[in-house]
Amino acid sequence: MATKITMPRLSDTMTEGTVATWLKKVGDKVSEGDILAEIETDKATMEFEAFTAGTLLHIGINEGETAPVDSLLAIIGKEGEDISSLLSGGNATAATEAKAETPVQTEPATQNSQSATSLPKGVTVVTMPRLSDTMTEGTVATWLKKIGDDVKEGDILAEIETDKATMEFESFNAGTLLYIGIQEGQSAPVDSVLAIIGPAGTDITGVAENFAKGGAFVSKTEEVVQATAPATSNQQQKTENIGRIFASPLAKQIAKDKGINLAQVKGTGENGRITKSDVENFSPSNVTPSAVEVSQPATGNQQPTTSVKPFVPAGEKFSEEIKNSQMRKTIARRLAESKFTAPHYYLTIEVSMDEAMKSRAVINTVPDTKVSFNDMVVKACAMALKKHPQVNSQWKEDAMIINHHVNIGVAVAVEDGLVVPVLNFTDQMSLSQIGAAVKDLAGKAKNKKLNPAEMEGSTFTVSNLGMFGIQSFTSIINQPNSAILSVGAIEEKPVIKNGQIVVGNTMTLTLACDHRTVDGATGAQFLQTLRIYLENPVTMLA
Repeated sequence: MATKITMPRLSDTMTEGTVATWLKKVGDKVSEGDILAEIETDKATMEFEAFTAGTLLHIGINEGETAPVDSLLAIIGKEGEDISSLLSGGNATAATEAKAETPVQTEPATQNSQSATSLPKGVTVVTMPRLSDTMTEGTVATWLKKIGDDVKEGDILAEIETDKATMEFESFNAGTLLYIGIQEGQSAPVDSVLAIIGPAGTDITGVAENFAKGGAFVSKTEEVVQATAPATSNQQQKTENIGRIFASPLAKQIAKDKGINLAQVKGTGENGRITKSDVENFSPSNVTPSAVEVSQPATGNQQPTTSVKPFVPAGEKFSEEIKNSQMRKTIARRLAESKFTAPHYYLTIEVSMDEAMKSRAVINTVPDTKVSFNDMVVKACAMALKKHPQVNSQWKEDAMIINHHVNIGVAVAVEDGLVVPVLNFTDQMSLSQIGAAVKDLAGKAKNKKLNPAEMEGSTFTVSNLGMFGIQSFTSIINQPNSAILSVGAIEEKPVIKNGQIVVGNTMTLTLACDHRTVDGATGAQFLQTLRIYLENPVTMLA
């Protein structure tokens, strides 16, 4: 009996998903527990397991394509079984419908003399994956393979921008890259044809066009290019790649943190790709003149020159248009919804940090212990929320939800925007546990390794810009939370103690509250309790 697999709902906010990678292709045997595909949600990319055994007969959503929850993802049944009634929307008596839990790599039908459920032998259609539960389209940031290149399982095909981050997209198929459906810088809906992989020389005429569905991106004016494309095409691609730096996201982040120019780093990865170890082992003394010149290619007989911005005459305006990433679009949408639906108000206090500085210095003398001031603020917030549960609430039209568990989200800046990993049951964690957890989650966020579960369920949020020297600022509430705390820098300044002017260390805290759930007096009382904990850290041990 054939079984229809549909796009699963992998998070409470997911409305559509993108197939990042198919790990099975049409005709493959599938056992219960096999990973069919990796699916992008608005939070992360997740593996999708098969709960039905049989043969993969049809793929309904190609790699890179996006489709609503419950859309037809795949069909699994007996080898050779007739599934035409399922594909036409009919209800076959022998078929049952089940929710898909893991995407499977689709193999679309071709136009010429091929059945509706088959492809040329060994050919796989790779579609735009859904890498997060809110992702509806993706942008190809960089292609790391070009038409005609050999592809192995595990090779990085491209880097794809989602609404959350830029993520590496691995190939789960081996063969030759025969076709590219989405060029660098172009965006396309989830499940659009991203590429076609198969044996070298395979005729794939009509495959991409026949496979396209709805809003899938396939240029009608662009012919399907095979691995035997003219040498001029390959030469053009080589020319376009001159000066482009191929590096993994982690290598880019490490280079940025260390102030290393990636143009000077020699890559040891595939096709000269720069890896984490290349950056960590980089030494400026090993730089050769040729390594520097690569980043400044010359044309003709011209010599490489340093890029200089042109002089802009008075009165003339020059601008640059930068396409919004998927993460940026999501940030814009969610923050606008919060700002224009929740009536914000702000409360600000100044806290003495003298005792906190002394306590932190003592705590950090313990071996293998590293506690930051932000960790102390998070701990103090967790304890204050237990005393003021009204601040730890959520607004709904018919009721107010008071949370008796404390899950604090910590805002982390990443290259493409902002993510908020969550510390579950923060009130039950020690300072050292909070410090270790925040460090781990922040590292995952910057390396784009967070999964959806690590970014869901927050009841309160802390945002800290003190490390940038910002004295004070206001934040937009991270809904469905009712409040968010903005943490400024610790400043050394004259203060009055016991009637005397002395040098003290103070920090400004600003609480943004949703007036629907948190009244002004309630917010003020929360800040008073927070001040007691921070000015007397020993009380957090009680």
